[in-house]
Amino acid sequence: MEQIVLNKGTYIQISVSDEQKLFARQLVNHSIIHHHIPNIWDKSEDRLAQTRMMRFTGTLGEVVFADCYHLPRPVRSFGATDGQDWGQDFLIRSETEDFAVDIKSMKRRSGILTGDYVLNIPSSQLHKAGSKTSHYFCISFHQSETDGTIASLLGFIDKQALENGETGTLFRAGTKRTRADGTAFTFNESTYEVLFSDIAPPVVTNSLRRIKGFRLCGLK
Repeated sequence: MEQIVLNKGTYIQISVSDEQKLFARQLVNHSIIHHHIPNIWDKSEDRLAQTRMMRFTGTLGEVVFADCYHLPRPVRSFGATDGQDWGQDFLIRSETEDFAVDIKSMKRRSGILTGDYVLNIPSSQLHKAGSKTSHYFCISFHQSETDGTIASLLGFIDKQALENGETGTLFRAGTKRTRADGTAFTFNESTYEVLFSDIAPPVVTNSLRRIKGFRLCGLK
């Protein structure tokens, strides 16, 4: 399978099918009924009502990633029967090493992304005992008026580089931050911020190019 590595600052956009969304929604419904586990956002009371949507976004990211790279789709929302997958959504084997990939998905209002946008990774996840993660993969979803749901595949973050301080910035719990639009927020727990511009771009395959809506985009 021919693979092309993109230049830094380049990401992929593809259309998300109704079938993929239905599949993810069914997994989430099953999870909420059968997997009574705490969510990482439970400390923030105003986000408790968003459990279903947050789980849907995360699960849809796993479904899209699996379909893009011909990997088995998740069979449960959040992985294992108890809802925990130890940070390994996918195990990708190569001739030189294995990659334990944890998919990080988010929703944004637009698919026009800039290099100073960030992915937040809770410190508790990064340093969780028994975690299998070697890399994170970032996906951003937005809704298009003409093309429906669009996925932006931003690429990989090396967990070890994050731990070693080679990429990302750690903000301690209680730190106040100001968004680009001027609004402020406070971190409820210690969190790493990774700039989109520091994310290693995804690999392009011939089959990925054939997915509906495929196009290459550049960070602004």
